[in-house]
Amino acid sequence: MILDKVNNPADLKQLSIADLNKLADEMRDLIIKKVNTTGGHMGPNLGIIEATIAMHYVFNSPVDKIVFDVSHQCYPHKILTGRKEGFTNPDLYYKYTGYTAPEESAHDLFKVGHTSTSVSLATGVAKARDLKNEKYNVIALIGDGSLSGGEAFEGFDNAAVLGTNMIILVNDNDMSIAENHGGLYSNLKLLRETSGKAECNFFKSLGFEYIYAEDGNNIEKMIEVFNKVKDTTHPVVVHMRTIKGHGLPVAEQNKERFHWIVPGMLDENNELAEMNFSDAPTYESVTKDFILNKVQQDSTVIAVSAATPGAYGFTKDFRDKLGKNYTDVGIAEEHAVAYASALAKSGAKPILSLLSSFVQRTYDQLSQDLCLNNSPVTMLIYWGGISGADATHLGSFDIPLISNIPNIVYLAPTCKEEYLKMLDWSVQQTQYPVAIRVPSSNLDETGIEDKTDYSVLNRYSLVEEGKKVAIVGLGTFFKLAKEVKDHIKNEMGIDATLINPKFITGLDKDLLNKLKADHSVVITLEDGELNGGFGEKIASFYGNSDMKVLNYGALKEFTDRVPLDELYTRYRLKKELILDDLRAALK
Repeated sequence: MILDKVNNPADLKQLSIADLNKLADEMRDLIIKKVNTTGGHMGPNLGIIEATIAMHYVFNSPVDKIVFDVSHQCYPHKILTGRKEGFTNPDLYYKYTGYTAPEESAHDLFKVGHTSTSVSLATGVAKARDLKNEKYNVIALIGDGSLSGGEAFEGFDNAAVLGTNMIILVNDNDMSIAENHGGLYSNLKLLRETSGKAECNFFKSLGFEYIYAEDGNNIEKMIEVFNKVKDTTHPVVVHMRTIKGHGLPVAEQNKERFHWIVPGMLDENNELAEMNFSDAPTYESVTKDFILNKVQQDSTVIAVSAATPGAYGFTKDFRDKLGKNYTDVGIAEEHAVAYASALAKSGAKPILSLLSSFVQRTYDQLSQDLCLNNSPVTMLIYWGGISGADATHLGSFDIPLISNIPNIVYLAPTCKEEYLKMLDWSVQQTQYPVAIRVPSSNLDETGIEDKTDYSVLNRYSLVEEGKKVAIVGLGTFFKLAKEVKDHIKNEMGIDATLINPKFITGLDKDLLNKLKADHSVVITLEDGELNGGFGEKIASFYGNSDMKVLNYGALKEFTDRVPLDELYTRYRLKKELILDDLRAALK
């Protein structure tokens, strides 16, 4: 293998163009095999192999600084920068994260997993370089999909006036995670169609020197382009046209489906494998059914997403059925919140879907555009909860973030019946912004109608009344609360009270005060960070009383691919450990 000769980027400079092309084929085979085994980003990594080889052939990393955007395309870079064992040895497939990580290599400047950041980060690197009178190239790699994010524009706007070495590689494969949305893409299309010669040019309008590279999947041509911009004395944009999924026909033909794949998507011939996906209902499927039914009944209902429709099960067929009643704003969660707020203020009924990890980008819009204006938007928060995910995609911070903003009502269903009742109430009411934390568990159907009147805020459900100990299980952790209750009864003979709070954002003071009469300990369980979260509010409520409160949830920390069972042990989120703590509290 040619790869045997490559242990760091400097080794590339000893290879011929023919060898570099063979190397690209070898890397492609390795990435396909690994990702099909572990799951992960397939299409973005395959599309950038040749450009990555050319980039490392021309530039001198880590002296020259390369800043990746979102890291969906960093696998070829990792292979060339001393981490190939994570791709050649199946036993080490999980050794390296799927994102850039400075702790792994000096060739990675930042820990990055969210989008539209590379130009801003690289601008700071270039400015620091100049302040220190140092000399090296600063290269920002950003995909066309990432250009829809507001931070990308802010970065470009400031990078354009640096007046110094700054190279931005725009990887244009005419795709985001799904198809691109936004007016900018008509200009990218025009530039592709005219080989970069159109007078109307977004990048030039900002003041960049602009170079169009027609074949971003051609190593020799990309080497020529990169040599041309190396050591530039001013900001320059290289607009590279590439093919997402390049070299894997099924990925080229199914770009959205192969952006990120589950293990085993390919058969032994690298064709789409027969997958036995369950057709059982999920929270995603019942949400889609609900939205379609609502749109048929009310033309003002509109679904809104921000470039990740697949995460909610919003297939192309579903999106096409909705037609004008669906908006994908691109990678622009901030705009999505403001847009939804204005829709609601103007009489429409928006249902905005966001991933927990991406809600972080919207704090100001949630506070100012949404909650300060008290717009009756329905927000569905997916993937919330403690998880073994990468540090860049944790879903444990949304409860403190959302629930401490005035006016918003944040709800946590425990089953299908509660979820649909909350969703229906939220869409119809006009008094509050409402967020619903969609359970990340399998669909739980009780068959019992939820008769809760959600317009009466902060009324908890007293599921089973007991004495001495009360267990409050929020959302997905209500199941754990029931297990803890049974364990306490079996081991200690205490018949604990069981409470399903349903409301994350407020306290049922009447119920909490009532517990003081014949309870001495309250246990709270939440699938998220404790600091600023749900349980701490209950602990604060009881602060001047004799009630002891045991809060269980996640610590304030960034975890990185830590197994969920290990986290549950660390956070004492196991019935045996909770029982030990209860025994100590009751002494």
